Amino acid sequence: MPHTQHPIEILRFNTCGSVDDGKSTLIGRLLYDSKNLMEDQIEALERSADITGGGQINLANLTDGLRAEREQGITIDVAYRYFATPKRKFIVADTPGHVQYTRNMVTGASTANLSIVLVDARLGVIEQSRRHTYLASLLRIPHLVIAVNKMDLVGWSEDRYQEIRDAFENFLPLLDMKDVKFIPISALNGDNVVDASLHTPWYVGPTLLGHLETVHIASDWNLNGFRLPVQWVNRPNNPRDPKLHDFRGLSGQIAAGVVKVGQKIMVLPAGLRSTVKEIWTYDGPLAEAFCPQSVTLVLADDIDISRGDMLVGLDGLPGMSTELRARVCWMQPRPLQRERKFFLKHGAQTVQTVVTAIEDRINITTFEPELVPAELALNDIGEIRLKTARPISFDGYATNRLTGSFILIEPGTNATVAAGMLFPPTEAVKPEYNDFAI
Repeated sequence: MPHTQHPIEILRFNTCGSVDDGKSTLIGRLLYDSKNLMEDQIEALERSADITGGGQINLANLTDGLRAEREQGITIDVAYRYFATPKRKFIVADTPGHVQYTRNMVTGASTANLSIVLVDARLGVIEQSRRHTYLASLLRIPHLVIAVNKMDLVGWSEDRYQEIRDAFENFLPLLDMKDVKFIPISALNGDNVVDASLHTPWYVGPTLLGHLETVHIASDWNLNGFRLPVQWVNRPNNPRDPKLHDFRGLSGQIAAGVVKVGQKIMVLPAGLRSTVKEIWTYDGPLAEAFCPQSVTLVLADDIDISRGDMLVGLDGLPGMSTELRARVCWMQPRPLQRERKFFLKHGAQTVQTVVTAIEDRINITTFEPELVPAELALNDIGEIRLKTARPISFDGYATNRLTGSFILIEPGTNATVAAGMLFPPTEAVKPEYNDFAI
């Protein structure tokens, strides 16, 4: 019997921190020292070092791809890089440090398993450090690394490292972060990034790459309560293949839980029930599938289902309502005010919505809500209430990052103006699904 090789896990992580904390340099160092660069990339780095850097390779140029970024020495856009080691594959989002680009950090971190917050050892914990740590907590990123960078510029002082660690540990309990790791590094010189440093005999933990390779992420996915937002109704209609002539599959990425052939499911918002007849993937049929696999389901009954509907298991049903409460990060220079109308994109569906109330705004210094602001300004985080044109089937973001999140889109410009995290549904918005059957 042939040996089936398990697919290598993919770890998605982002880097964040203030300007010049060394985020792009750190990613460049990870790629360079883990031998994940092509020869032409190394040659280009060496050429630019000879011309502009006095012989010193600028590793930040690997991710700062925009010309404006290189000229200003800052990161503006979110840059994604892919690399791999024998133990794991990685997708890394290099996100900007400037306050005005907080929205980009939210974008880059929204799908991350792990977030690296860089802190300049000379400056210690500043407002941006607190802001990014709070955002990692708000986005429910399961794993956090506090990388204390530029330790070479403070003489590899264990006392300075401990001061910064203590400052974080004073407010981390307020943020409900369960897995936090502190690592002293020098991204420029490579200390404790891929290879262990001789300068930190007082540090006994793993290198940054060692931690990224071994952090446990298998349990990050929600395997309770099956959810499949339907992205596409798959109708090949191939008359030459009798199997495909009447094929009607429901395609999408499993957002939570496990699904098995023979399992009873419900279609929302209609509330109709059926049974899973077949589960198909690119590689062929399966007896069962689980989050976050992309699958096509064939149901036993021919019922009306379209893009934007959601298939759910009969245990732990989601809420369904037109009245929503959410925490949002506002991303537009024009402030958010009550009664503004938007398109709300949730999963594969888009509905019209109106902001009915702005409840509070978070003070990033204290992490406390400030009550009843008139508006939310660019990069503000606050709680709002929304009313949608038709009911949304949803979970709380804390329970499910995929079915509990949404974006707001401005009509006319089609600009994404907010990223939102839904509060859990109350019992009042859980309809009597038992009334529905086929």
